[in-house]
Amino acid sequence: MKDPKIFSFFSGSGFLDLGFETNGFDIEFVNEFSPSFLSAYKYSRAKMGLRQPTFGYWNTDINEYLDSRSVELDRYIAQAREDGSLIGFIGGPPCPDFSVAGKNRGRNGDNGKLSLSYINLIIAKQPDFFLFENVKGLWRTARHREFFEELKTMLHDSGYSTTERLTNALEYGVPQDRDRILLFGVKTELLNGGNLEDFPWSKYIKYDLAEIKGKSWVKTSPFIENSITECPSDIPQELTVQYWFDKNKVEEHPNSKFYFVPRAGIAKMRVVDEGDDSRKSYKRLHRWRYSPTVAYGNNEVHLHPYKARRLSASESMALQSLPNEFELPQDMSLTDMFKTIGNGVPYLLSSGIAKTIRDYLEVTVWKK
Repeated sequence: MKDPKIFSFFSGSGFLDLGFETNGFDIEFVNEFSPSFLSAYKYSRAKMGLRQPTFGYWNTDINEYLDSRSVELDRYIAQAREDGSLIGFIGGPPCPDFSVAGKNRGRNGDNGKLSLSYINLIIAKQPDFFLFENVKGLWRTARHREFFEELKTMLHDSGYSTTERLTNALEYGVPQDRDRILLFGVKTELLNGGNLEDFPWSKYIKYDLAEIKGKSWVKTSPFIENSITECPSDIPQELTVQYWFDKNKVEEHPNSKFYFVPRAGIAKMRVVDEGDDSRKSYKRLHRWRYSPTVAYGNNEVHLHPYKARRLSASESMALQSLPNEFELPQDMSLTDMFKTIGNGVPYLLSSGIAKTIRDYLEVTVWKK
């Protein structure tokens, strides 16, 4: 039984990929349009001692693989199949056009069109399985949901069975309240006519979302710089901001000094209570609660619970549940650092999904 081989698109700095490559998948091909993000992908893997993709890193528009680079990609896929391995595509096309907090331009936005490009690439290249990840707005907003259903119909018509789930990062032990729509597909012929109804989405889920949200979380506390407080006994400490700060030793991390320092606004920071995340911007996290998200676009500013500053890159990566050895390049711009962190799929979520997919493929495909 060989490890499935992954072709990754819209890879960012590789948070989604990391969940797969640490759970029995081989990342063979990496494609990312941003040179800065792709450099960070390479840098982080070198720091972690992970293998390089067999077919390299590509700073390319995905549409080129439907056109001028199509034959080249075909060659890589054929070579990857030579030893009998299953081939999978994974990717999360840029999502601001489907986000309520973003541009909300839908299928006609520049980023929205990339979702169709990814589906067209899957249909054209026929991997054995795929994962499509995006914001909940694509699934929940009526006019975007129509587009989502059209994409699924295209996949079904081209020989794939699919299953989907709106998944929250909290369910997998990530300290943030963040929903993502996950669409998983397998070539129907590999399922002997199956339809993925038995796909075990909940297999590696650790927490019931309603139960977690129903707990008596601390709402707000007065902001006292450098204060020390005890964790309440009636909450899961492992879902709190402070737990992950401690776990990842964020103050000792190489990216600990990287945070935005505003020209003005320090005074404003000091008057926001710990845990007051009620406003559009200048949300202060509570150390004994999970974070609202780690999406830092649209002028959304997250403040440190007990310091008069914004979150550092190392703290933000901890809230993405990344391993503490994951590191971004020292010469990466602050804007790119926080954009790639905010765009990334939380590591424990990607890890849980990767394990679920591998287990399912092992039972339903390899053993038939």
